[in-house]
Amino acid sequence: MVSDKTIKRPLSAYPHVADIQTRWMDNDVYGHVNNVVYYSFFDTAVNEMLIKAGVLDIHKGKVIGLVIETKCEYFAPVEFPEGLKAGVAISHLGNSSVRYEIGLFKENSEEAVAQGHFVHVYVDRSSRRPTSLPKDLRSLLETLLLAA
Repeated sequence: MVSDKTIKRPLSAYPHVADIQTRWMDNDVYGHVNNVVYYSFFDTAVNEMLIKAGVLDIHKGKVIGLVIETKCEYFAPVEFPEGLKAGVAISHLGNSSVRYEIGLFKENSEEAVAQGHFVHVYVDRSSRRPTSLPKDLRSLLETLLLAA
């Protein structure tokens, strides 16, 4: 059930778009992509973007993002071998935290099949204590902020 507060965004509302390919193993016994896989799609879209932009070093970076909150709403089924587009935007940018908004879309469609978010708190890799976002990361994320 979609909550009254949900704003279904079209693909064109997302500043960054990534391609996601469903896999054979994503389908469950009911013949559609299982709900837990959507969270993997969210993670893939965001982290691939950050790595390709050079603002996240998953092996040696001093700062890492830890997920502290997630949510996904499902609007239509998806099944292998469908390709998807993942729209990524930022709805909140704090000192050490970021709320990523992600929409999943079938190819050639502006209507989301699923939409959700997750919140990263960026921490020092060693101490696991919250730390300010590095300048290069903040600069990238500012380009993804949703219009008010």
